[in-house]
Amino acid sequence: MKKYIYTLLFAASIVLGACNEDKLDSHSIFNTESPERNAFDTWLLLNYIVPYNIQFNYKYIDKESDNTYNLIPAEYDKCVAMAKLTKYLWIDSYNELLGETFIKTYCPRMIQLIGSKAYNSQGSVVLGTAEGGLKITLYNVNELDVNNPNIDFLNTWFFKTMHHEFAHILHQTKNYSTDFNLISTDYQGPSWLNLESDEIANTMGFITRYASFSPDEDFVEIISNYITHDADYWENVLNNGGALGKIKLQKKFDIVRKYLKDSWGIDIDKLRDIVQRRSGSLSEVDLENL
Repeated sequence: MKKYIYTLLFAASIVLGACNEDKLDSHSIFNTESPERNAFDTWLLLNYIVPYNIQFNYKYIDKESDNTYNLIPAEYDKCVAMAKLTKYLWIDSYNELLGETFIKTYCPRMIQLIGSKAYNSQGSVVLGTAEGGLKITLYNVNELDVNNPNIDFLNTWFFKTMHHEFAHILHQTKNYSTDFNLISTDYQGPSWLNLESDEIANTMGFITRYASFSPDEDFVEIISNYITHDADYWENVLNNGGALGKIKLQKKFDIVRKYLKDSWGIDIDKLRDIVQRRSGSLSEVDLENL
């Protein structure tokens, strides 16, 4: 037994001695050097990645794009403008109302820009997509007029989508009252495309055609459209609804307002005021220089 133990110890000493004689390579197998950045990359690092942990992808990244569509990259100058507009109209609006901690905690972690529109097989156009509250993809960036940004175009293509998808993150984190689901019983699902106009949807108690898809879409469409329009818009929606539609719309809005206030401390009217004020002062935002 002693001979066996000594033999093992002797063998171990040989192995350890051999290991001690090996020279370790001082170079890491991992790339530890900082990536090469242009001026825009550095601006994004300081304004998105460091403060909010948001990856703002302006270059076309194949694995981050939906290859079922025929897509093209976004143009560089349009991307610079979109990065500044997104911060000014979306991030800073919430910061102004609630402070930076709110956005830092709940914002999506990636924004992907695509230059072209994305067409579905049935002919409809995708305004934007979201994946699990972590990533938002915005399309049609190349049609942005950097020299004369139109707020209606910006809201239609980008910022209604941003508020819409962010509202999904909020209700998936803290759900709204199930009483909301009982107000309308005629959700259309994919057949929402068959509704001729938003005005027709209003008479059914929906703020937009797409709101008739499902209760969740109904809920977030109220938030995104209310915020990105002025007070006259909401009054017109209610008036378009007629007697029955108006009652349903108002009941839904009351639940939305209470939910945002009680669950998140968000006064939806104050948030709308901030967004509208910022929307009216786009001429003050430098969309070109970094």
